[in-house]
Amino acid sequence: MPTVTLEEAQAHLPELIERLKPGEGIVIVQGTQPVAQLLSPPAPKARARFGSCKGMLVILQEDDEHLKDFADYME
Repeated sequence: MPTVTLEEAQAHLPELIERLKPGEGIVIVQGTQPVAQLLSPPAPKARARFGSCKGMLVILQEDDEHLKDFADYME
């Protein structure tokens, strides 16, 4: 993770924030000691779309035999 000095961070904070990509961070140091960490939020996860897996499941054999065990629950 890249580092910047405290003075540099104070002088250029908007630019530092703008350069951060989702999930990246910068360590802010004072002298040689890390004093803070600037983290950008992770990229939003893509939501699953209904029907996006259509055609991916192949039923090799119709089997209604196993449904007999659930007949009491299906009425």
